Amino acid sequence: MASAFGHGILAYTIKKVGAPKGSLRVTLLAIFCSIIPDADVIAFRFGIPYEHMFGHRGFTHSIFFSVFFGFLIATLFHKNKRLKYSLIYAAATMSHAILDAMTTGGRGVAFFAPFVDDRYFLPWRFIKVSPMSIQRFFSDWGIQVLKSEFVYIWIPCLTVLSSHWIYRKLRSY
Repeated sequence: MASAFGHGILAYTIKKVGAPKGSLRVTLLAIFCSIIPDADVIAFRFGIPYEHMFGHRGFTHSIFFSVFFGFLIATLFHKNKRLKYSLIYAAATMSHAILDAMTTGGRGVAFFAPFVDDRYFLPWRFIKVSPMSIQRFFSDWGIQVLKSEFVYIWIPCLTVLSSHWIYRKLRSY
């Protein structure tokens, strides 16, 4: 998996492009949506293996879950513009699986669960897989993860955010 930092900056970028004037609450909800798929690690405590549909990178990393969860969060927190926020939250949730499918480790992502249990990676696997424990994250491994995320997540996100800001400024003239 990518780190929470990588997932968070991509969700922030999605929110800023999708709802530039959205509130801090919208930003925090988008970041929450981008991190929630990893709640599936609790399955290990119940003896559910990694490869199971409800194991790590299974159902909660699927397109189906992303759309459902995005709609649920928008329904719970927004009375107006529910479709717009559903799309932002679904995209933020789905961004998690996309980043995980670009990592150098794991067993793939069940994009099509619950309909298909196959796991997939994207052809571009250059993000170093993050350790699952906080203790191991604060090591040389974690530093390597952050370096790869800086190049492959942060720089592209900052480029998109800067371009979007410039576009909005030029459009306002």
